[in-house]
Amino acid sequence: MGYRLGLALLISFLAALNVSAAPAPARVDRVQMPAWLERDGSPVPMSPGLEVRNGDRLRTGPGARVYLRLAEGSTIKLGESARVVFHHRGDSPESHFRGAMEVLIGAFRFTTDLLRRLEEREMVIRVGTATIGIRGTDVWGRTTPEQDLVMLLEGRIDISPAAGSTFAMAEPLTAYVALRGQAGTVVGVSQAELQARARETEILPGDGAVGPGGAWSLVLGAPADEEVALERYERARAAGFAVHIRPLAAQRGSWTYEVLLPGFADEAEARAAASRIQAALGLEARPRP
Repeated sequence: MGYRLGLALLISFLAALNVSAAPAPARVDRVQMPAWLERDGSPVPMSPGLEVRNGDRLRTGPGARVYLRLAEGSTIKLGESARVVFHHRGDSPESHFRGAMEVLIGAFRFTTDLLRRLEEREMVIRVGTATIGIRGTDVWGRTTPEQDLVMLLEGRIDISPAAGSTFAMAEPLTAYVALRGQAGTVVGVSQAELQARARETEILPGDGAVGPGGAWSLVLGAPADEEVALERYERARAAGFAVHIRPLAAQRGSWTYEVLLPGFADEAEARAAASRIQAALGLEARPRP
């Protein structure tokens, strides 16, 4: 067994375990690939169960979505072509969460677990030039080179603009809008606009996402040549698809090497992702339960 194959098998083994000595402040819950997590300068494709820790940088590709589950129960949803930095301090994130997220570009949605006591959570989100203090809240936001937008769906947030005083927003279906280089204003939001914005961060049935317990996989081939399999594996992972490699004994002591992408709920989800892989990599991927 060569070094590259051994490393690929080790990565697959550790991804299946998803354990560490310290509790993770957040984990990846669902992924509509391509998406990457970068830690200490090393990017890896995101997959369900992957730990998210202080200083991690998260990036989604075109058409991608990611759901994160915080240790205290809240959910963060990221839209396509997003870049965020995750921060956390403290040793007990499941009971006393102290976190922050910098949204450098793209859309997000943050939904708190209202059953948790508010004193157990301290979360701040920086959206472009504005900083949001989170309370019991469902909030959607996006930053682009042209503007910062924060929409309050329910609950309460405190907005701290780069220039100006902190103020509270507690009226549902209102939004803070700040064009680049200008002071922000608060405006009303229609249900139609809310639904359109929410789709930018939502994973719907048939979108081709992977999640916990998905029983279907995509097979990106099973070459008999180890080098061919490794090249396919490394290309897919570099492109943001969290594939694994599995050696299978063949006839007369030879081997084949399956390149697999697991975690789909059903065949339809797997086929949707197969189309994305075909477009991104030019590789045919076959669904398999």
